[in-house]
Amino acid sequence: MIEPSPVPLTGKALLQKMKECAHLPKREQARICGYYSKNRVRLVEFYEASVAARGIVLNPEQSRERRGREPTHRVTVHKNGQIVIGATYTQAMGLNPGDEFEIKLGYKHIHLRQISSNGHSDGNGKAEQESGKKEGEQKSEA
Repeated sequence: MIEPSPVPLTGKALLQKMKECAHLPKREQARICGYYSKNRVRLVEFYEASVAARGIVLNPEQSRERRGREPTHRVTVHKNGQIVIGATYTQAMGLNPGDEFEIKLGYKHIHLRQISSNGHSDGNGKAEQESGKKEGEQKSEA
């Protein structure tokens, strides 16, 4: 019988010990690798340590600057009939408050074309050039 480690193993030592006792059940592996207290095996800590020893990061520390939900490519129509694109996309396109768009309805889509400063929608890409490499046209499913 393999003697349990007095302290929980980590890194290469943990991986080596796991290879040695791969034929045993996970509970027994965790106990032998030092993940136990009194009569209780700490499987969650064992799994987290084994994943970390393999170099896999499950919970990267998120910066405090990011708040709210992650942006998605889907929007829903609100009860008042409005569709909100969101600040993430308007910032990515370099849009500013007061920018105007021409709306064209398709069969199952909406085209938004940014109107240039002279009041015309530029088909030649002038609005696209002003906002960098971002497209001056957005689509959203209706």
